[in-house]
Order: sequence, then C-alpha cells, then structure tokens
Amino acid sequence: MATLTPLFLFLSLLPLFSSASASSKDISILHLHSNRSPFDTITAMAANDEARLSYLSSLAVIPVASGQQITQTANYVLRAKLGSPGQQLLLALDTSSDLSWVPCAGCAGCPAATPFTPSASSSFASADCTAIAAACAPINQTYGSASFLATISKDTLSLANDSIPGFTFACVNSVSGVNSAMPKQGLLGLGRGFNGLPAQTQAQYSGVFSYCLPSFKSYYFSGSLRLGKTGQPKSIRTTPLLKNPRRPSLYYVNLTGISVGKTAVKAAPEWLAFDPASGAGTIVDSGTVITRLVRPLYEAVRDEFRRQVGAVEWSTLGGYDTCFATPTEKESPTVVFHFEGMDLVLPAENTLIHSSATPIACLAMAASPDNVNSVLNVIANLQQQNVRVLIDTVANRVGFARELCN
Repeated sequence: MATLTPLFLFLSLLPLFSSASASSKDISILHLHSNRSPFDTITAMAANDEARLSYLSSLAVIPVASGQQITQTANYVLRAKLGSPGQQLLLALDTSSDLSWVPCAGCAGCPAATPFTPSASSSFASADCTAIAAACAPINQTYGSASFLATISKDTLSLANDSIPGFTFACVNSVSGVNSAMPKQGLLGLGRGFNGLPAQTQAQYSGVFSYCLPSFKSYYFSGSLRLGKTGQPKSIRTTPLLKNPRRPSLYYVNLTGISVGKTAVKAAPEWLAFDPASGAGTIVDSGTVITRLVRPLYEAVRDEFRRQVGAVEWSTLGGYDTCFATPTEKESPTVVFHFEGMDLVLPAENTLIHSSATPIACLAMAASPDNVNSVLNVIANLQQQNVRVLIDTVANRVGFARELCN
C-alpha cells in the first residue's frame, strides 16, 4: 500500500462579522488532499492516537495550571494572526488543550517553519505566569516524542476581524526529541480551563463556540469554526456538559448507550459511567482521529456490527480489526451514540473508512489502550465530520447537528 503524506486540514478565516460583544464568526476549513482516498492518511494519523490518549491521561496527574495541555495530533489548523502588526500563523485546533503555544524566533530544534517574532510586535509582553506555573522560569511541555521549553507570554491574537488583546500563550524557545509530528506554527487551545480560548474571551464570545469538520468526501473539504452566541444553530439538540475535576480541560458528556442498526448493544453500566474520581467517562475531542471505546464496549459494538454485516471474511488492516470486502455502504448498519437527552446518528461516512488500494472497508473505531485511558471513551473527529458540534461552557451543554461542512 502506498504511503501518503500525513493529512492536514487547514482553516482559512472568513471575516463575516465585525468585532462586537458576543459576536460570531465563521472560520472555514479547507482540505488539502481532496483528490486522495482518506484511508492511508487516516491510518497514518490514527497511529498518533495512542500518543494523543497518553497526553489526555497526563491531564489526570498534571494540574491544568502547569500548562501541560499539548495536543498529539494536528489534524485541523486555523489561520490566525499574533502580534502588532499581526504575524500570520497556522495554529492547530484542539478542544482538549488549554494553554496555546507558538514556536518563537530563535527556537532551537523547532520544526522548519516561519516562527513568531516577539521583537517585531509592539504589543508583546511577559505574562503573569504565577497562576499558570509554580515559577516564572521556562515551563517544560511535552508533545509526543518531543519536549520543549516555553515562557508564558501575552500579545494580541487576531481571528478574522476580531482582536483579543493580552492573549496568554506559551512562547516556545527550544525543542528536544522527535519534533516531526509537532504543529509547525503552534496550537490554539479550545479546552475549558482558564487559559483556553473560551475562558480568555468570555466577555467577547460568552464561552460559546461551535465547529463543523469537513467530510473526506466533500469536494471542497471545507468546514467552519464559529465563535460566540450569534449565528449558532437555534434548534440544535443538546446534552449536558459534565465537568470532571480530575481532567478539568476536557469536554465530558453522558454517553448512555450505543445502537448498531436497530439493536441496542448490551453495555455494563461501568463501561459508560462518568466517574470524577478515576477520570472515567466519555469526552468529545477534536484531536483524536478515530473513536476509542473502553475495550469491552468496543468489542460488543464490533461483534454486533459484524453480526449485522453478515457472513463475510474479516481481516485486519492498518490497526483496524474489522475490515471486509466492500459490498455497498448501504449494507452496513448505522451506528447511533445515545447521549443524555439526544442521539447522534452516524452515517456510513462517519462509521467506515475505505482502502485506496483494494475494495476494503473498515470499522473506524478501536478499543481504548490498556493503560490509564482504559476507562475513557473518546468521540473523535472522524465521527464528528459533517456534524456541527456546539459547546457552551456557561450553560454547560454540548450539541450535535448534521450539517454539510462547506
């Protein structure tokens, strides 16, 4: 099977609304590989999910204030400007990270890209880091197989026509280890901690944002990020947003069950339970590629899926254990996630991925790893594509609505 370059989805800002209190804007997402099958690139991206889940587990033992909110997979980035005058950057979008970070000029070992130059910005300043780290010395961050030192800083962040003065972020000074998977120009944290974008822009956007990730089948492969109350779907169905003090940066929801076709999968309560003591439960995450379910729950879903597909020869491919020769997508059962107060129906494009080399389809889900994350269910970005995901950190709700993300 041919190896394709890793897949990156880029967001270019559309200045649809002017700066205002509780304003709204759409930030479009453009896919760079619209002429390629997603299987090889998704498989390569999903290989980083183990590291991603290891990062999520670190949130259980490292306080949010330490600034350890570093994503492990950069599947989507947004175009932003930092500084005065603004320096354009492509920042990875991550709903499970709080502290944003960018490589700064002079960074030793940073990936090859145009870094942010603090000396060229008239609004750049050191931030009060005492609330973030125990001391104002450079803080140590980890990213997959790499680690880096950064100083807490602040500057003006520009998104479309809006400006966010005094935005707190980490200025990366040096990187060690393997940096090939790092976002070249940094990360924008949309996590729910006090350093995340929602908290820092509470007065401007009221703690509300939504995003719609494009399908790999979309010709234009573009979607949008929307900030603020204005322009959000009015009829969207929602489920309560839960807060887990063990992992306070993450967006937890109450997953009550899963159906395959018309059959409700039998699930023990502990497979779905929200437990603040252990960090168990279900989260919505933009950085993980394929949905991970606690092992017994995944096996129950997988076995029911296989039963309904029928007597076919099952194979493994690229880490997926439920692959089969593609008859037609219509013959595959629909998977439904049942949340408290609403259901999310996954069509075939959110359930299966297809090989570019052979007519093979695979169930795009996997078991959670056998480590501290064995208790965590992750609703990942492949299952969120062509879905408007609304997060309201003030009203404590998460919404899902089908939408063509163009």
